[in-house]
Amino acid sequence: MLFEVWAESVPEKLKSDPLWNSKYYQLGMYLYDMVWEDCNKLKKDFRGLEVSRQLVRSAGSICANMEEAYGRGLGTADHVRILRISLGEARETQGWYLRARHLLPPDILERRLDVIGQIIALLVTSISTQSRKIKKKS
Repeated sequence: MLFEVWAESVPEKLKSDPLWNSKYYQLGMYLYDMVWEDCNKLKKDFRGLEVSRQLVRSAGSICANMEEAYGRGLGTADHVRILRISLGEARETQGWYLRARHLLPPDILERRLDVIGQIIALLVTSISTQSRKIKKKS
């Protein structure tokens, strides 16, 4: 499903939350829905079942940590620390998708890795920007 189509299906209540303004959060939620779909394919093979469990955990943690970080307050050291955890989970998810490459079609794998790459790039930029602002305050 294309991001734009998926975004239209997101409940307005979620879209009205200020966290929704973060593109990395939108992409993280989108990725999790794609993981959900992919697990239906992966679980048909005993090796894929194990990979799917890890994908659900790591991809779910990307968004969960973004939510927790936002709850700690923007521009705080704690916010940056938790975003770094989210970044680590995104990299782990990328690794699990690489491991799943034997069970997923190449076009699906490519699309998933593209979304994860975007999330990683946005998180790295946000972490860097916020870290510089925090250092200037000190």
